[in-house]
Amino acid sequence: MSSFSIDQIFIGQHSTLSKTFYEADVYMFAQVTGDKNPVHLDDEYAKSTIFQQRIVHGFFVGSMFSQIIGNSFPGLGTVYTFQSLKFTKPVYFGDTITATVSAKELLIEKNRVVLECVAHNQEGQVVLIGEAFVMPTKKGDL
Repeated sequence: MSSFSIDQIFIGQHSTLSKTFYEADVYMFAQVTGDKNPVHLDDEYAKSTIFQQRIVHGFFVGSMFSQIIGNSFPGLGTVYTFQSLKFTKPVYFGDTITATVSAKELLIEKNRVVLECVAHNQEGQVVLIGEAFVMPTKKGDL
């Protein structure tokens, strides 16, 4: 884990995380969240949708941003205040997603950072975009 206080963050600073989404992960996410939509869990149902196969929960993919923000950038002690997400392509079982969180704007007087959040699949296609507002630690907080 790392921690960057507001005075250590600069525009363009970023952190990246990659994860492959497996069937077992999706079933665990469904169990934990209670989201048992058949598009994620039922092959036959999923074949009848526009996706033609089961897809990973969008918020499961989006949780990669939370992992980055809480663990690496800005990291330990950071508090979320806002997150937007736009799902641009489906994520299928076995896809490897690379999520990147980048500092887009610093609001020093409010102790806020605006972060650009982008996730790509293994083919380089954008699958998820968003923006987060966070409160990093202040100098000397940790």
